[in-house]
Amino acid sequence: MKFDLFQLKGQVAIVTGCNTGLGQGMAIALAEAGADVVGINQSAPEDTRQAVEALGRRFLDLRADMADIGRIPSLITQALALSGRIDILVNNAGIIRREDAIDFGERDWDEVIDVNLKSAFFLSQAMAKLCMAQGRGGKIINVASMLSFQGGIRVPSYTASKSGVMGLTKALANEWAAHGINVNAIAPGYMATNNTAALRADEARNAAITARIPSGRWGTPSDMAGPVVFLASQASDYVHGYTLAVDGGWLAR
Repeated sequence: MKFDLFQLKGQVAIVTGCNTGLGQGMAIALAEAGADVVGINQSAPEDTRQAVEALGRRFLDLRADMADIGRIPSLITQALALSGRIDILVNNAGIIRREDAIDFGERDWDEVIDVNLKSAFFLSQAMAKLCMAQGRGGKIINVASMLSFQGGIRVPSYTASKSGVMGLTKALANEWAAHGINVNAIAPGYMATNNTAALRADEARNAAITARIPSGRWGTPSDMAGPVVFLASQASDYVHGYTLAVDGGWLAR
C-alpha cells in the first residue's frame, strides 16, 4: 500500500464548527495530513488556529451563522482567497434542542433543521459547483450521528436532521460521483466533548452509557482523526454515499 494516498499536502479543507470538540479534532487531523484549513464558526477558534499553525499549515478564520445560507457564496469566495482552491468540505456545524416531542416548538424545530441539514445541503451544493468548475473532483464529508440510525428521546428535530444527513449523503453521492466528488459521512458515537459534559457528570447515566459501549469508553475528538483523513484523501476514492460509524461498537450491540 502507498501510504501517501492519505497525504493532503497542498490541499485546502473547509471545516464548519471547528472551534472546539469534534470539529476541532478533525481540523487538526486534516492539518496533520498536510491540508490548510478554513474554519467557519460563530466564535473565535483560537485554540484550533494555534494547533493548525503549529503544524506549519495555514488557517483562515471565517465567521458565520450557518443557518444563514445567504452567506454561503461569500464564504466560498473568501475561502478561495487562501490559495485559490478548495478540495475538502467537512459539514460539522450542528445544534441540538431537547424537549418532549408532545411539547416541541416550531422555532426549535426550524433552527435545528436549518443548521444541521439545510446549511449542509447548500454548502455542499456550492462546493460541488466549485469542484466541477475546478475540474478535479473533491471530498465532502458530512457529520451524521447515532441518531441517523436510532430514534433517540426528546430530540425529534435533531433525529430528523441527522437521519436527513445520512439520506442526503446517499442522494448527493448518486448525482456527483460521476464528477469525481466523493460524498460520505461520519456518525460519531458518544464522545467526550463540551456538549456531553453534563451527561458524563451524571454518574448513573455515565455508567449506563459506558456499559453499553463495547469498547468500554467514551470516544474523543482524536478518534475522528483517522476516519476524516481517510474520507478526505485519495484512499477513499471509490467510497461513495457511505456513513461510517465511529462509535466504539455502539451499533453492534
